[in-house]
Amino acid sequence: MNWTLMWDSLPRLLAALPLTLQLVALALAFGAVLAFATALLRLSGNRVAVALTSAYTFVFRGTPLLVQIFLIYYGLSQIDLIRDSFLWPVLSQPMWCAILALALNTGAYTSEILRGAIETVPQEQVEAARACGMSRVRLFRRIVLPVAIRQMLPAYGNEVILMVKASSLASTITMMEITGVARRMIAQTFAVFEIFIVAGILYLLINFVATRLIKHAEWRTTPYLRARA
Repeated sequence: MNWTLMWDSLPRLLAALPLTLQLVALALAFGAVLAFATALLRLSGNRVAVALTSAYTFVFRGTPLLVQIFLIYYGLSQIDLIRDSFLWPVLSQPMWCAILALALNTGAYTSEILRGAIETVPQEQVEAARACGMSRVRLFRRIVLPVAIRQMLPAYGNEVILMVKASSLASTITMMEITGVARRMIAQTFAVFEIFIVAGILYLLINFVATRLIKHAEWRTTPYLRARA
């Protein structure tokens, strides 16, 4: 084990940390918006909306993320309509292709998590809100959505962890995030074991912070459990 090389590789890998965090944060943000819209459409009862959103979640949950990244990065550039459109300046950049693939993937998974959480909201609470004269929109905003968010947090925490690890696939389309920098350093030093250990520790630290934040969010959104304890 070359401890000196591991220590020397740390600054270069840390320099790639902001890009990794940016990929994850933007993918989760865009994915959350997409998941919210998808979950509502799945629950709308409209046949067309349900069919389209079901197809979207089926495709992106049933195919490998690496394939999705390759199709977006390499495949869209083969379509003349895309290259001639206003979207090409964005889709020609590997970063935005990676963010798009990650967002579409996490949006599909998160929409199912949110849909399941909404469906498990106790019917008694909904009926009580209706008896108080709440409108449908206000009922959803004040009762259904807060309860659903509380219930989906543990599962969503797992999705956040998966997205942090999945961000390493962006290195396959020239992104120099943590894994991309690690692969370049390995090509120069042939020290696979040492450099990947340091990279793995960085991912582990990111996920440790993420799990602590999710745990804190669970604690903040369940005051009734704290009072009972």
